[in-house]
Amino acid sequence: MTSTSDLDCSRESFTSDCSSKHCTPSSSPPKTLTLDEVMESARDLSNLSLAHEIIVNRNFHLEPQSLPQDSIWKLVRDNVHKAFWDILQSELNDDPPEYGQAIRLLEEIKEILLSFLNPGANRLRTQIMEVLDMDLIRQQADNDIVDIQGLASYIITTMGKLCAPVRDEEIKKLRENTDNMVTLFREIFRVLDLMKADMVNLTINSLRPVLQSHSVEYERETFQNILDKTPSALDNTTLWIKSTLEELQSATIPTEQTKGQRVTPGPFHVLNTAFLGILTWDYDKSPLPETWMTDETRVREVQWQLQKCQAVNEVLLIVYSTIGGPIQGLPSLSDRLKRMTSVLLDGMHSPNFNLEEALEGVSVQICCELNKSLTERSYPALSPALQATLRGQICSIVQKDNPIRTLVEDRVQQYFMALICDPKPQVKLEQVPAGLTAVKPEMALLGAKFISLVNYNRSVYGPFYADIIRKLMFSSSPPATNPSQDSTQESVPSN
Repeated sequence: MTSTSDLDCSRESFTSDCSSKHCTPSSSPPKTLTLDEVMESARDLSNLSLAHEIIVNRNFHLEPQSLPQDSIWKLVRDNVHKAFWDILQSELNDDPPEYGQAIRLLEEIKEILLSFLNPGANRLRTQIMEVLDMDLIRQQADNDIVDIQGLASYIITTMGKLCAPVRDEEIKKLRENTDNMVTLFREIFRVLDLMKADMVNLTINSLRPVLQSHSVEYERETFQNILDKTPSALDNTTLWIKSTLEELQSATIPTEQTKGQRVTPGPFHVLNTAFLGILTWDYDKSPLPETWMTDETRVREVQWQLQKCQAVNEVLLIVYSTIGGPIQGLPSLSDRLKRMTSVLLDGMHSPNFNLEEALEGVSVQICCELNKSLTERSYPALSPALQATLRGQICSIVQKDNPIRTLVEDRVQQYFMALICDPKPQVKLEQVPAGLTAVKPEMALLGAKFISLVNYNRSVYGPFYADIIRKLMFSSSPPATNPSQDSTQESVPSN
């Protein structure tokens, strides 16, 4: 909680008119959107999501479309494709052959090959246009003198010149596949699809440095465009921050120093607490704030990993507090127990996962491992009563008011809040609170992932947050034309 001077300073910071216009969030009065405006906003959101993924995920790439095996769409697509290839086979087997379907294939292949060319590849462009001259090929078809085999051979050779080295083996297989022209053309299109994905991924890799160097400005301006067209685009974000502010205000107890009045939390404390709330977000109650939608997958992954990490830590705390001295100072035993528990709790975020049943299995395996370790060192095995107690305590962590669970959750909250509030959080990644040392490496890794998301989110959407907090906290003050902002760009996080 902030002091009066801190609150005054925060008020000045959040109400000052010192930001540049192009980075200042603005809002518009509600209006009726046309279908074109809705579609344009959807395109902006799609572009924002794609650009954000390219920026923060260095491993992001596109794969050729693959439909689920049991899907109706795959069944329809496969049947349509089969019908097309059957017609092609039938036409080529006619006497004399028909070339209608084959010519349509050649036209499509020609356009695909031309799309792969760089602007300066004039010689190859001219060659493709000459060899795949569709008017000439139609004339040849009318006279039944089309050299389909020769055209296919030229296409494969050209593909070999344009493909990435990783596709050389695929080109080699095409050259060897000369038995059936229909099969050959099917394979040509399959490899062309792979080459399209390669081309897109090459473009992504070339765009990434440019996007990263202007990432904050680009994402902020794109989101502002969405907000201009859809004024409700910050409704969930506003509700998120408002709920955090109300919780902090209700948790503040008046004291003598405050003369019986509740202390208003500072704006930065409100925002930091809101960020902490993202870590335990309940998606069943409400959707993520709009400003976090592009990172929803990463947030969920951190939440799932943290959920399992906490459970593993709770189990280990129970084991060591229950058994005590005979198993202290044995890092190899601790590692085995941690790995075993982690494996048995893998996937605990799944709706179909039975946590209580899994913990029962964990407790049984832990008792076996402990008995083995104790007898190897001439200690008596665990008594049936002690084993029952241990299993009961381990299974009890499914209860939300379990004291061990509450302790671990509180320590985790302390750890992440310290990281969020610190301007140099990297220094504190290894400083886990007491009670979390068993999962220190895992906590440091999760802390680094989450704080990267928070810092980048703060850099992009800071002006929008400042505007919302200013209106919520200082509505009695004249609204500033431009909310303050920190335009400093944080380093781009990587996955």
